[in-house]
Amino acid sequence: MTDDNEFTRLAEQQQQQSLLSEFWGFLKTNKKWWLTPIVLMLLGLGGLLVLSSTAAAPFIYTLF
Repeated sequence: MTDDNEFTRLAEQQQQQSLLSEFWGFLKTNKKWWLTPIVLMLLGLGGLLVLSSTAAAPFIYTLF
């Protein structure tokens, strides 16, 4: 029972991190640097999907 209370106390004391800082910490501690290009490519494709549904779509098609 004291372990649960200790965990709760430590969790409440810890400061809230942003998603990017938490991901950066994950990459540093677990040495998963190969995930970085995959995440960047997925973000790029997501950005293209968002832009393709807007008025910028004709300008994007000229790039390819």
